[in-house]
Amino acid sequence: MRKKKQKKMRGCVQKVIQPLIPGEPERAQIGIDEADHLYREIRVENVVTDEKGEKGSLKPGAEVDVILEADADATTKKEADPK
Repeated sequence: MRKKKQKKMRGCVQKVIQPLIPGEPERAQIGIDEADHLYREIRVENVVTDEKGEKGSLKPGAEVDVILEADADATTKKEADPK
């Protein structure tokens, strides 16, 4: 099993965007306060799955975790901040 490194950030669903074209999926716009000012919102397909495989969708105002994950060999070691 490969080791992974990750960063977890809190976000909030700001709004659910209905598709302009029928048949396209709706999108959830998520605001991430930790991100740089111009990159705080991301939009993703509004589908989530639980541990049983059942699908659902996010509601506006929902608190979510956004997790960035990479293989350990795809990262570099960061030196500790001197105090």
